[in-house]
Formats: sequence, C-alpha cells, structure tokens
Amino acid sequence: MTLRDLKPGQEGVVVAIAAAGSMKRRIMDMGITPGVKMRVIKVAPFGDPIEVNVRGYELSLRKEEAQQIEMR
Repeated sequence: MTLRDLKPGQEGVVVAIAAAGSMKRRIMDMGITPGVKMRVIKVAPFGDPIEVNVRGYELSLRKEEAQQIEMR
C-alpha cells in the first residue's frame, strides 16, 4: 500500500521510499523517513495534492510523490 491509497482520517507507518535520486532526497528532507507515522488530513477534489500530518506539522504532497511512499 502507498500513501496515495490512504483516505482522509487514515494513518500508517512509512515502510520505504521507492523514489530515487533527487526526489527521494526531497521526500526525506521533508521529514518522511522509514518508521515515521503519517496521517492523511484531506485530499483535493481531483486527488492532487494530498495534505498529511507528519512529525506534528501539515504537509502537502503531489500524487506522484505520495505514490512513492510505501506504508503499512
């Protein structure tokens, strides 16, 4: 399952980041690392962006970024 599959109100733990190179670095720089808990707050009408709560702050991610974050 990926972050993109979660619905508003659901939460999960990051298992891995499937992205590579600069995209992976950007995601990790935002505080999204394996083992961190994330909760989906809301999803825009067309599914892009996705607003999540991670490490106590709100963050908006594009669908392509959310698809690269594997959750359990």
